[in-house]
Formats: sequence, C-alpha cells, structure tokens
Amino acid sequence: MSLRGRSYSILIVSAAGSLTSAFADLLPEARYSPVRTVSSISAARRAAAAKAYDFVIINSPLPDDMGVRFAIDLCSSRQSVVLLLVKSDLHNGIHEQVTEYGVFTLSKPISKTTMTYALSWLESARERLRQFEKKSLSIEEKMAEIRLVNKAKWLLISQLSMSEPEAHRYIEKQAMDRCVTRQTIAEEIIKTYS
Repeated sequence: MSLRGRSYSILIVSAAGSLTSAFADLLPEARYSPVRTVSSISAARRAAAAKAYDFVIINSPLPDDMGVRFAIDLCSSRQSVVLLLVKSDLHNGIHEQVTEYGVFTLSKPISKTTMTYALSWLESARERLRQFEKKSLSIEEKMAEIRLVNKAKWLLISQLSMSEPEAHRYIEKQAMDRCVTRQTIAEEIIKTYS
C-alpha cells in the first residue's frame, strides 16, 4: 500500500510561536492537513473533543499544564499518535511515565532533521493503528452477522419447527443458491417472520 496520497491531520499544542513557525517548513499542506495550533492544554482538550487528529504534538510546558496527563489520555482513548516535546533535564522522568501508554517523547531543543524523522515515526505508528482499526471493524461486522444469522435461525426454529442444524443448512443453502450473503438471507427471514 502506498502512502503517497495519504494526508495526516495534526494538532500542535504550543505556547511558543517559534515552534509553530519552525513546523511550517516541515509540514507541507499536501501531506499534513489540516494543521491546527492551540496554545494551552484546555484549548487542546476542546479541539480534540471536537475532532480526532492523526497526530498531536505537545510542546511542554504550557501555561496551564505540562501536558503529560493530556498525552496519556489521548493515547488511551483515541486513535491519535502523540509526541510530547520536553526539556532535556525532564525527558527521562517523563519518558518513563508515558511510554507504557504509547506516547512518543523527544527532548528539546530539536533539530529539523530530528523532527523530520519523528514525523516519519508518527506516520508509521498511525498506519499501524489504522490496521488495528480495520481488524476491529471487521471483527465487529462479523459478530453482527453472526447475531443476525442466529436470530434468523431461531425464527425458523420457532416458526417452521426446524431443528437448529436444519435452520443453519437452510440459511447456508439459500445464500449459496442465490449467490448472496448469509446476512442477506437472515435479514429476509427476520423481515418475513417478525
């Protein structure tokens, strides 16, 4: 799968305007869009509640908080990849605190080269999360289909006095004969007998 056409949304949480302007060169609009910048954790919480971002980059400290709890909360409850930028003297302690939650950390100051590599790592992590999302959706869809087919089987059992194996075979055979899914047959049975 090519990532050439992929675009990533970014929320930058930074009170320092210098970091935001430095990011402008590193974030071409074709690859990173939309890019939203806020200057406090409270504003970041509101922004994250309104929209899910692929990446959240937090330049710690901020006027209202260090951003550690916010970073952990995002990684625990959302599909965002979080990068926490911290002062070098605090890096080791904060890194140990947030690593188990999947938060990436870098110590400041950061060169453009390091930030370019970090963006590549964030992209890799986000793509891995996308794969998990797809697997999760397919499992949920499969479970929904199983529930629907089971409901149809029980309707056949109660309405037509079929045994469970007969109801199962009936649904399978109808689906094969008509070249449709078992879910389609189950929906028709439910509509007919409900």
